[in-house]
Amino acid sequence: MEILRQVLLVVHILGYAALLGGLLVQLKGPWAANSLMRDGVGTAFVTGLLLVGVLEAGDADVDNMKVGVKFVIGLVLLVLVMANLKKPTLPKGLFYGVLALTLLNIGVAVFWSSAHAF
Repeated sequence: MEILRQVLLVVHILGYAALLGGLLVQLKGPWAANSLMRDGVGTAFVTGLLLVGVLEAGDADVDNMKVGVKFVIGLVLLVLVMANLKKPTLPKGLFYGVLALTLLNIGVAVFWSSAHAF
């Protein structure tokens, strides 16, 4: 079970890396939701859910508040990226809002103390 958790954690991190990379390559504009952002946020969201399932199935103590906060932020990111995927450009505020939410979710994972980071 520990190997599965570690594999899911690596894939989860790679998902957020793809989302962040898809955002950072567009910092100078024009801004648009791209396939890298779509794949990254989708991967991060699904692996996050799977990580919680693996942790709940094991003996780990899951911080449900942290999971809830990350879930809500991740769901908002997923909806924003998917809803704007076919639009040719994004408003500046929406683009930077998605960037801020991405960094916030990464920050929650890193700085919110818990037995397991995910």
